[in-house]
This record gives sequence, structure tokens and C-alpha cells, in this order.
Amino acid sequence: MFGELHILDDNGNELPPDQIGTIYFASPARFEYHKAPEQTRAAFVRSDCSTVGDIGYVDDAGYLYLTDRKAHMIISGGVNIYPREIEDVLVGHPQVADVAVFGVPNEDFGEEVKAVVQPVDMALAGPALADELMAFCRARLAHMKCPRSVDFEAELPRLPTGKLYKQLLREGYWAGHKTRIV
Repeated sequence: MFGELHILDDNGNELPPDQIGTIYFASPARFEYHKAPEQTRAAFVRSDCSTVGDIGYVDDAGYLYLTDRKAHMIISGGVNIYPREIEDVLVGHPQVADVAVFGVPNEDFGEEVKAVVQPVDMALAGPALADELMAFCRARLAHMKCPRSVDFEAELPRLPTGKLYKQLLREGYWAGHKTRIV
């Protein structure tokens, strides 16, 4: 059984309803990541309050909404960007069958937003569709959240469970970087 729910900002402060933050549960039950003491320490904001890395918010009625995973967060110029929000916008475009959004290296900002799109028709993939998709995002999202570039794949990699295998896509863009800090 989970304990008391808390939505906290990056400094450990409680957030009001409808504000997105890291989801924590206060409970006397304690867990540890196998052979990963640093990861275990990072999961606890205090001895009785831990997270598994989910991001979300609670509405005024007390309902919890999951919006992303902290591990997927893109940090661009010190701004936290959650890929799920961008993916939700892009998948609404009539030419998009599937999409993955993640951070790629950027010398000035650390990371920038990259979208990899599986188009409905691969014959339409190219600069014109990429520009259209970026404009589609700019009309619906804050500019900083919009992809700076779009690549196309005939099919995005998925695990047998259907879960998108973003790590496989992301690895190609981070090749040659020893750290995610550019």
C-alpha cells in the first residue's frame, strides 16, 4: 500500500494542485535499488518519502495524473522539458503514425528537443513535412518545447509489449559523448 502522496518541485517544495512535479509517496516502507546506492539515495527526499521517477500533478479534486518519467526529461538551457507533452501534440498531426521525442546534444544548451517521426506515408518524409511538424508544434506549445529538428523512420522500434524503445533511438545521437552533459 502506498503512503501519503506529495508532488514536489526540484527543491523538494510541495506544489499546489495542477502544478507538474515529481511524484513522491511518504511511507515507513523503505526500498533499495539492487547494487545502486546512489540511485537509492536519489529516490528519497527524506527518510520516509520516495519516488520511482514519475512526473505528474494532482487536480483540485485530488486525482493524480501521470505526465512523464523523470528519466525522459530533457534539460535545455536549464529548462525542464517533458517529451510526453510534445509527443501528444505531434501524434495529433494527420501525417504522424508514431513519434518519439528525446534530448540530443546541443553545445549551447546541453540538450535540444529532437522528434523522430514515423509518418503515415514514408514517401512524404522530408524537409517540407519536418517544417510543417515544427510549425504545428509552435502553434500549440511554448517555443522552447518545440523540436529543433525532425527525423523520419519507416518504423519506430517497439518492445514485444508495445512499449517504445527510445533508448535505441537516442543512442545514435549520443554516440561519442561520454556524458549527457555537453
